[in-house]
Amino acid sequence: MSDSSRIKTTKLAMTAIALASCLGLPRSVSAENKRPNILFIVVDDQSPFDLKVYRPESKLRTPNINRLAAEGTVFDAAYHMGSWSGAVCTPSRHMIMSGRTLWHLRNTRGRQTAPNTKTPTLVPKDLPQYTMPAIFNRAGYDTMRTCKNGNSYEAANQLFTVRRDATRRGGTDDTGSAWHAEQVLDYLNEREAKTDHAPFLIYFGFSHPHDTRDGKPELLANYGAVNHRDKSTIPPANSKQPLLPPNYLPAHPFDNTHMGVRDEINVSGVWKNRDERTIRNELGREYACNENIDIQIGRVLDKLCAMGELDNTYIFYTADHGMAIGRHGLQGKQNLYEHTWRIPMIVKGPGVKKGVRVPGNVYLLDVLSTMCDLTGLDVPKTSEGISFKPVLQGKQATIRSVLYGAYSGGAKPGMRSVRKGDWKLIKYDSTKDGVQETQLFNLAQNPNEYLQQHHNKSVTALTGITPNPKQTNLAADTNFADKLDEMEALLLEEMRRLNDPYRLWDQPNDGLIQPTSKPQPQRNSEKTRNRKSRQSRPEQPINQ
Repeated sequence: MSDSSRIKTTKLAMTAIALASCLGLPRSVSAENKRPNILFIVVDDQSPFDLKVYRPESKLRTPNINRLAAEGTVFDAAYHMGSWSGAVCTPSRHMIMSGRTLWHLRNTRGRQTAPNTKTPTLVPKDLPQYTMPAIFNRAGYDTMRTCKNGNSYEAANQLFTVRRDATRRGGTDDTGSAWHAEQVLDYLNEREAKTDHAPFLIYFGFSHPHDTRDGKPELLANYGAVNHRDKSTIPPANSKQPLLPPNYLPAHPFDNTHMGVRDEINVSGVWKNRDERTIRNELGREYACNENIDIQIGRVLDKLCAMGELDNTYIFYTADHGMAIGRHGLQGKQNLYEHTWRIPMIVKGPGVKKGVRVPGNVYLLDVLSTMCDLTGLDVPKTSEGISFKPVLQGKQATIRSVLYGAYSGGAKPGMRSVRKGDWKLIKYDSTKDGVQETQLFNLAQNPNEYLQQHHNKSVTALTGITPNPKQTNLAADTNFADKLDEMEALLLEEMRRLNDPYRLWDQPNDGLIQPTSKPQPQRNSEKTRNRKSRQSRPEQPINQ
């Protein structure tokens, strides 16, 4: 056989193997024994309840995400640990990269310094050398990243061997999510051209659906939405728009310690409005951006399939945190309700149980330890995350029993939350404004965390949902006084264990001196932010 004939035969055989894999057929030729790849997909500002995977009645069309769920494991209790900054993305992405818990992070850039940054016993100075790209670089992986610019972990981001970052939140292919997909596809094409057989770690990040949520016209039309820009009017009504969320409120019932944050008052298309037309239109814009993300994910999955790499790739789908958009009268990500504290988490790959749902009780910070465990690498000594590989393999349902959340980006101490089983506690404390509020929910009976305001006829007339009398905040109900005491004690225990530098009004202060934060600079104008988003150099725009 001639050399040209051999090459042609080999290419045909490889194509046949790849096609069989994509179609779910048994492979007639065993795959080369090689280490698994990782495709880590992270979107910006997405509530799990946008997705049909988490809320079956959702209008959002995401066939590729649905496919990942059908072929992998879906987590029903995945959370980010919280934030010490109004830019919730920043600590969230530090935790993803490092596996460190919230109060053990280093950050001196941007608007706010992490409170324990200068405490070497809590924050290792050499942490970047133990982050995701550094670990996989040393293990012989090819590492590639595309994501937005800014409000992330720059010291880790710059360690990816291939980095193609830019903020893309426009309504065209070049200015929107397709740009990120093109970077991944170009990279995969380059690997093919070089016959690069090293395993890869691809960090596939999107700039959407973070605002400004400018969707493509044809996708906006699917959800009856428009890219509304006139602050003096509200957007038009359209029956194709998503319905109001079940826990919609026209206003949050009290100051949650950061009601003046940009996300609550200055998001283009919403601003301070919480009327039905504004919220339904903004949800439509969110859905249009999410559908576009799903399309781009599909393109990359198809490419991996054609390359014969799909079956040997662990795929993680998640978000840096959730989002409100009308739920509980809020708009942004600076809260600890389930729609915002929780994140989507779907994992598919070799040995991962298919088509199953688990609680998991995982944090984003567990991802790094899990990636190492799945690929046979040593978990770095600095990681505080727990591998959820046993959950993916069906050996256990959860990796921890208690979940802690904090938001301290506004008035201090801010918000704290703890969950154990079906019970969840949220507390709000502002020494600046005198806010002292407590909420207790049974999530099995009240998964939408309805408050008394959700029972008002003016609200039920808009949502079409009338909660039952027990679906409310139970903190003041004497029947649950013992449960409240139990959860209060559990919260304090977690705050102490995780080195939370603050204490709430009804807790012992443990001799702590409250940290001080450096002043926040004046916000950039929308025009300046848009100009910065087009720059290719790393940056930290105010609204990331």
